[in-house]
This record gives sequence, structure tokens and C-alpha cells, in this order.
Amino acid sequence: QVQLVESGGGLVQAGGSLRLSCAASGRTFSSYGMGWFRQAPSKEREFVAAISWSGVSVEYADSVKGRFTISRDNTKMSVYLQMNSLKPEDTAVYYCARDRTYRRGSFSVATSSTAYDYWGQGTQVTVSS
Repeated sequence: QVQLVESGGGLVQAGGSLRLSCAASGRTFSSYGMGWFRQAPSKEREFVAAISWSGVSVEYADSVKGRFTISRDNTKMSVYLQMNSLKPEDTAVYYCARDRTYRRGSFSVATSSTAYDYWGQGTQVTVSS
């Protein structure tokens, strides 16, 4: 019984910034890694960023490294994705998801969508030229 709700998407000009939020329900939130994925029209869903349950490890897709930052606040049961220097190619529906493995190794971060079991409804991010 897990619910994830994304927010913060919108329309932004190239070079701008957006901060996505994912609010989670469930008392075991702090025991699971969390990830962000995105899906553009006619493309497969792809990995963007993830953070371990312990918060000590993060992983980013090469395409967003240096521009995006993932973080979590277990007190607020939320995960965030700060997106800077946005490009038109970043346009997609962004989803947050929960790692299906309880307390995966502190230094382990899953990057495959198959490793995640609960997904939010998605939030649209559109970057204009």
C-alpha cells in the first residue's frame, strides 16, 4: 500500500530550472531506495536518477550528470529532483518510483525500471527552444 504523487512539472525555456517533488505515503519509506525515470513520446522509459535507502549513494544517467540533483527528506517522506540547465531533449513525462527491494545495500542503487514496483502518475516537463 504505497502511493507516490509527483508535482513541479511545467513549461520552461531552455537553460531554465525546475524542481520536481515526489510525496510518498507509507511508514517504511525510509527503508527503500527511490528513483526518477522519464519517458518522451515514441521512446522507451529511461533511467534519470536514483538514491539509496540510506541516502549515502546516488546515481545519474550520463545525459543529466552535472545538471540534475536527486535528494530525499525522510522526515517529509519526499524525494526531489532539481533540474538545472534544461535542454529541449529533457522534455518528457517524469515519474518517481520506489525500489522493490527492502534495504538494498547502502551503497547499491538500482538503475533498471524492472527493479521498481510502485510508480507515481507522472508530471510533464516541457523545455522550449
